[in-house]
Amino acid sequence: MSMNNQLPNKQLVAKSFGQAAANYDDVAVLQRQTADELLDRLSLVTLQPKCILDLGAGTGRNLDLLAKRYPKSQLIALDIAPAMLQQARHNYQQSEGLKRWLPNNKPRYFAGDAEHLPLADNSVDLVFANLTLQWCDPRQSFVEIQRVLRPDGLLMFTTLGPDTLHELRTAWAAVDDYPHINMFYDMHDIGEAMMAAGLAEPVLDTDRYTLTYNNAMALMKDLKILGARNVNTGRRQGLTGKKTFKAVEQAYQQFRTDALLPATYEVVYGHAWGGQVTAQQMADDGSIHIPISQIQRRQL
Repeated sequence: MSMNNQLPNKQLVAKSFGQAAANYDDVAVLQRQTADELLDRLSLVTLQPKCILDLGAGTGRNLDLLAKRYPKSQLIALDIAPAMLQQARHNYQQSEGLKRWLPNNKPRYFAGDAEHLPLADNSVDLVFANLTLQWCDPRQSFVEIQRVLRPDGLLMFTTLGPDTLHELRTAWAAVDDYPHINMFYDMHDIGEAMMAAGLAEPVLDTDRYTLTYNNAMALMKDLKILGARNVNTGRRQGLTGKKTFKAVEQAYQQFRTDALLPATYEVVYGHAWGGQVTAQQMADDGSIHIPISQIQRRQL
């Protein structure tokens, strides 16, 4: 499937996450795990960023952790959903520990899209993006990240791969032909987009996480609370009846193990440095051509 056919409806993304803000942290198990892994990887890098962009800051949980790790840095929280930023601001203000760590250095909050960052060129030393870029066109978002990163700045991110929620996708496919699960890009497409944007020394690897549920409806309820609703442009319009949900539940049973239903997430981890595009990489039409074979697949 081409990237153009996979692009999500951004208005739906913003609305969905805005509605999820109040209860998001109650079920954001995977988001916490991947954020902690990203922070562990940051500990392997000698970095003293003056400015950090938490891209897709959500409810601000990672703002606290980034502030404690880099107490002298200016934090910028950006999210497509203003309601998420309101929650992030509230949560940050309630953090007593941060009042001690950073009495005079409060984050700046911006509502915006990763594909159109409201920031100046070469203004950020670290872009931290945990489970955000899967809602974007990677070609455009990486171009924007490269634009705002300083040449020696670092991008650290996670996103979701195409095998995410394959069990639920299979169950829905047994019921109808509409796309019910969001489509995500594979590591090859992500790597090509990073290289094309001019990011330097990109590194990608994948990991799998499995959450378990008593039934499929419990999983779908969590997805709704997380704001991870179906934002495919070709999704089915209108309400889905109880009979259909029952059929999905029945189809999901083929994956039941140890009395529980698994929900698999394929997580892509990546990092790269802000780079300068060389003349040798530029084609006559202004496009950039770098073979995918140059992408390293190793951890920090």
